[in-house]
Amino acid sequence: MPTSEPRQPPPHWSPSTQALHAGLQTDPVTGAIAPGLTMSVNHRFVPGEAPFSADGVDDLAQLPYLYARWGNPTVRQLELRLAALEGAEDALATATGVAAIAAMFFTLLKAGDHLIVSDVCYAGASELARKVLPDYGIAVSAVNLSDLSAVAAALRPNTRLIHAETPCNPLLRLTDLSAVAVLAHAHGALLSVDSTLATPIVTRPLDFGADLVVHSLTKFMNGHGDALGGCVVGRRSLIARLRARAGVYLGAALSAHNAWLIQRGLDTLGVRLLTASQSAEAVAQFLSTHPAVRAVTYPGLPSHPQHALALRQMSVPGAVLTFQVNDAPAMATQLAQRLQLIHYAFSLGHQRSLVVLLRTDEMMASTYDLHGAALADYRRYAGDGVFRLSIGLESAADLIADLDQALVA
Repeated sequence: MPTSEPRQPPPHWSPSTQALHAGLQTDPVTGAIAPGLTMSVNHRFVPGEAPFSADGVDDLAQLPYLYARWGNPTVRQLELRLAALEGAEDALATATGVAAIAAMFFTLLKAGDHLIVSDVCYAGASELARKVLPDYGIAVSAVNLSDLSAVAAALRPNTRLIHAETPCNPLLRLTDLSAVAVLAHAHGALLSVDSTLATPIVTRPLDFGADLVVHSLTKFMNGHGDALGGCVVGRRSLIARLRARAGVYLGAALSAHNAWLIQRGLDTLGVRLLTASQSAEAVAQFLSTHPAVRAVTYPGLPSHPQHALALRQMSVPGAVLTFQVNDAPAMATQLAQRLQLIHYAFSLGHQRSLVVLLRTDEMMASTYDLHGAALADYRRYAGDGVFRLSIGLESAADLIADLDQALVA
């Protein structure tokens, strides 16, 4: 019998099974299992059952479908699946990952509030926090969240939110989520976590005490490099606040077509992440012994400064690694010219492997502006610059051979 009730994951389901089935709804009319695509912008309704304005509505997700910016059946299906994957009550999907972060910042923070943000995180989040929020009277402190004493020292009476990213992009430095959650909650603040590089296959931040989880769905969750998207996941009361303000007034609604593409990606999220993580470990081990490589950073290697935390907090080490070489600019040109499988390009989390050089001087000038001990810690992981390598679904042996021939002098 066709049903419109979302499937709820029992505790024994593995992450790969959850990615396929958690939150999935069959079509109530046709019984179709694959999620449908509803492109309609507007929907019929009975007069009197729907408000003209979203103002004063407690939870827009409980209304009938009216207008696509407020809610769309395909987008809602994606939100329910994302919430189930993270073990959360609800989710808000947005047009991009940056839109999800903006939705969170501009809903939870106001003039006079204080935000603590990881001093190294996704560039869009870092620049939005440091360069835009102060214009609205919001104080921002960029803090190394792996240093718990620094987090405690940065807390103020008006701190409302700590925003972490683990592993952080591009350093792959980790945040001890349980410890930071304790500090945040003891101070009456919320903890949000950008888990884009991890995905729920690797880490579920809510299980470690986080209040909200952010994803750029453009990356691993979609996994095919053909759709932009973002989301915030958490308890229903918080998501309802975000939906009422950001979902309506910021206007960054996710398109139904992209929601449909991202749901297709979720079906293979588990096997993609597990396969890519296994390959990444093999590639990291190979690069760590290559004569042209000075250093490799990967949570799965014992050489990672926080390897013990990775073992506690990550089910697998993930599909992203970084490496350093001598004369990185020259090597960037060499790799771009010689690599046959791996593409020299920005972004990550796609089915094809991608590599790009992120120069420390450029990152400091454009995004992070770190000094003193903070800059020294950045260089501890990155030196003068790192190549960020996102592993796709190619054979690990083929990736190693491609890197080997491209790295030689």
